[in-house]
Amino acid sequence: MKIYNFSAGPAVLPETVLQAVKDAAVDYLGSGMSVMEMSHRSKPIVDLFETASSRVKDLLDIPSNYHILWLQGGASLQFSMVPFNLLSEYGSADYIDTGSWSFKAAAECNKLGIGKIIASSRDSNYTFIPKEYAQNLDSSYLHITSNNTIYGTQYNIFPEVKSDGEILVADMSSDILSRRIDVSQFGVIYAGAQKNIGPAGLTMVIIKKDLMELENENLPNILRYSKHSESDSMLNTPPTFAWYMAGKVFKWIKQSGGLEFFKEQNHLKASTLYNYIDNSEFYSNPVKIENRSIMNVPFILADNDLDSVFLKESEDNGLLNLKGHRSVGGMRASIYNAMPLEGINELVDFMKVFEAKYG
Repeated sequence: MKIYNFSAGPAVLPETVLQAVKDAAVDYLGSGMSVMEMSHRSKPIVDLFETASSRVKDLLDIPSNYHILWLQGGASLQFSMVPFNLLSEYGSADYIDTGSWSFKAAAECNKLGIGKIIASSRDSNYTFIPKEYAQNLDSSYLHITSNNTIYGTQYNIFPEVKSDGEILVADMSSDILSRRIDVSQFGVIYAGAQKNIGPAGLTMVIIKKDLMELENENLPNILRYSKHSESDSMLNTPPTFAWYMAGKVFKWIKQSGGLEFFKEQNHLKASTLYNYIDNSEFYSNPVKIENRSIMNVPFILADNDLDSVFLKESEDNGLLNLKGHRSVGGMRASIYNAMPLEGINELVDFMKVFEAKYG
């Protein structure tokens, strides 16, 4: 039986990539050592690091005035590093609150400066992306979360910064590389790896080079973007295997057709699932249609007493990790780049059978 993993993260990885790295896990390039055993400063590892950076730069068409950093600590560490590096003490930044992660990011900002939530959909349980808000003239940056894994909302059009000198910062952990974006719109993009990049433990930060001049020099070096840049992301020992895997995933994306292919594929997968849900009297999706995510699709059964039955029977059919986040309940299908269309079709077929049986 074929297994389909709908986990929100760590998430499904491309099967061809997993097959390709098996030998490297034991003997990398005939060295007699696993890629996980080699020094991060050895030439083979430095080469693969440089290859990974080159590949993602090509995929996202990252301009030359940006630097790519490979860090640890996930997006949660970036909730702190962004204000620490971009704000002066007691400075302010604007945040649009579209879910738990953006709310937490604003809270971290308040430990250094002032994180002002200028718009929120919290009162509606985050079922839409706010459009109406006024940016503060004294704000250093506007922070957004481009896709919300828990609630299933996503920006289709990114906001424009309006005040002089303000920059746009985005947490793109759960939809990076799912579509083409204009990197030059942003001052900082950060993304945990465990959705569309590779294994958990690696974080990619894309930062405009001149922004690294704003940082507080009293910060510990490990929290300073400039120090990570100066050391080529080797200020401390990096997660070498996750970095290696990321390079392989970038290669797979390119060979599969690049971001244009995945944009079309992801829209097809999402629309297949949404269309069935919308035409069902048994399942529903609470998100405003124009703000629905193509990466994370939450859905609710007409009778929540059947949730445990749905989860048990779906697992019996090879459809794993469909349980919704503990804060909202229901179900959630995370359908990142590596989830094939066949997985969506299998899920929809199962949902039809379940509805006929219990609806």
